[in-house]
Amino acid sequence: MLNIAIIGTGNISKAHIEAYLAFPKRCRITCLADIFPEKAELKKKEFNLDTEIFDDYKKIPKSASIDLVSICSPPFMHAQTAIHFLKAGINVIVEKPMAASLEECDAMIKAAKKSGKILSPVAQNRFKDPIMNLKRTLDSQIIGKVVHAQFDSFWWRGHCYYDLWWRGTWEKERGGCTLNHAVHHIDMLGWMLGRPSKVSAILSNVSHDNAEVEDISVAVMQYKAGSLCAKGALAQVTSSVVHHEEEQQIVFQGENASVSAPWKVRASSSMPNGFPRENPDIKKKIDNFYKTSPALKYSGHTGQIDNVLTAIEKGKDYLIKGEDGRLTIELITAIYKSGTEGRIIDLPLKKNDPFYTADEIMSNVKRFYKKTSSVLEQEGNITTGNSYSNVKRKEKK
Repeated sequence: MLNIAIIGTGNISKAHIEAYLAFPKRCRITCLADIFPEKAELKKKEFNLDTEIFDDYKKIPKSASIDLVSICSPPFMHAQTAIHFLKAGINVIVEKPMAASLEECDAMIKAAKKSGKILSPVAQNRFKDPIMNLKRTLDSQIIGKVVHAQFDSFWWRGHCYYDLWWRGTWEKERGGCTLNHAVHHIDMLGWMLGRPSKVSAILSNVSHDNAEVEDISVAVMQYKAGSLCAKGALAQVTSSVVHHEEEQQIVFQGENASVSAPWKVRASSSMPNGFPRENPDIKKKIDNFYKTSPALKYSGHTGQIDNVLTAIEKGKDYLIKGEDGRLTIELITAIYKSGTEGRIIDLPLKKNDPFYTADEIMSNVKRFYKKTSSVLEQEGNITTGNSYSNVKRKEKK
């Protein structure tokens, strides 16, 4: 039985609590920590937990024998909290974004390697059937090499969203929608296509004059030739909290066909004059491959937590590592650097880059507006993205 601690008991902690409670024979939540202990008390009561509550994660004693922590605190606390527990020999799951800078990512990865413990940044969308099967379809190369990718990280947040005390400032949120919303889509892009060679971006704030950070960015990334990408392939990423209906999607255009999440496959072949006509044979082949791929046992946060619990219990490998989270932060940092400097950025970013540390990022980025209000808590439900599912599965015979 593994002992679990949850650090930070705001909105996203609910997803972690529910995931751990799905495995009552494998783990138990024994500690909650929050700088506002009354919030932890509410979570304890809501889920009927038998836990101790601390107002500082550093007060959790060694005698608690914690095996795994979920870090659900605001982004500016992620690195220091993760390193604290890794140095204590405790496995770590850390919410998105993994950290605010490449320097912090490198320090977290170093601490994990030295301790021999797990560091798994949250990227729960990988544990959704439509996303996993899209990845399998790309890896099969049935669609041919990717020539273009479109990632629409569309969200909508009202003006008051940035009134919450830690949101809307570079010091505490460490970025806007590119870091804190599109992080999921940018993770999926890095997971599926790897590191691009160039990044170009524009940042703006069009609807939230109570925040320093961007509420929309548009980035274009270029790839070198590889096993999955054609030479010069482009990916465009729109990060937004100004899009109504939050219609998120991922689309890959391949040499033979295009595929997307939510699932849709389109395939064209050339007529003698170069104009397209539908290719039903390749379309059917791709559609069948996708729809007969094996289903995941668990989805979302529950899937990732199951993956990490299994790794601890059985010494198995796990899907999302610190290096994966670092690549995501590198791509986001390149977007901020390009949007700030107004030029194309070459990757990889190096340790002497002026955007390598959080302090340097905060010194260089543009502040669109001044944060004008601050509240400790906000009521209401939250949205965590769509399921990307619109198809019924076929069973393999």
